[in-house]
Amino acid sequence: MIKNIQKLILFLIIIAVSLLGGCKKEDSTKEPARGGVDVELEQLKLPEKGEEIAVMETNYGTIKIRLFPNVASKAVENFTTHARNGYYNGLTFHRVIDGFMIQGGDPNGNGTGGESIWSKPFEDEFDINYHNFRGALSMANAGPNTNGSQFFIVQNRTVEESLIEQMTQIGEKGGFSETVIKAYTELGGTPHLDFRHTVFGQVFEGMDIVDKIAAVETDGNGKPVELVIIEKVEIVNY
Repeated sequence: MIKNIQKLILFLIIIAVSLLGGCKKEDSTKEPARGGVDVELEQLKLPEKGEEIAVMETNYGTIKIRLFPNVASKAVENFTTHARNGYYNGLTFHRVIDGFMIQGGDPNGNGTGGESIWSKPFEDEFDINYHNFRGALSMANAGPNTNGSQFFIVQNRTVEESLIEQMTQIGEKGGFSETVIKAYTELGGTPHLDFRHTVFGQVFEGMDIVDKIAAVETDGNGKPVELVIIEKVEIVNY
């Protein structure tokens, strides 16, 4: 069922991209910014010395994340400020789906709560060169421009051939160049979430921990039977 929904979502993205050139945008959906090919897979590089990173300590181990303030300034500011204020300390990964993602950042622990540092939802930030590859840190939302405190880490190891074909149809102008498609094929990820959820970071160390969390026993709603706790999130220099 989930796979069929994913295919439908990507099909709708194809239609939207095909109409983009001839239609003036009247809604609140933000068109992705367009960078050059020199930064096409920038998100997969290691941090540079002195760069701020997030170190997420969980009861399953440590996850280290590179952040992208240059392309998602509000999302990064929101996340790092919450982290420095201790907002995420003691919260849980409340929704876990093996082969998809792990989601956290909700004080209510059930996906219904949390707010941004501005006490109101903030807008999406999309860049044509940043994708929901395996390991991407992205904002969870309830629709366009509804970002608060919740986030997820993409855990999916593979991308279905049908989705690869659909990305090929969308092509480079829609954000899916041969290089990007190759990366999705080799790394895995969730391309159907591209340009729907802001990508603002990338795990560069600790994907084994993400996989361990994704593999925990869950109930019918994807909530872990035993708590998966974010003990603390620190923002440090690499």
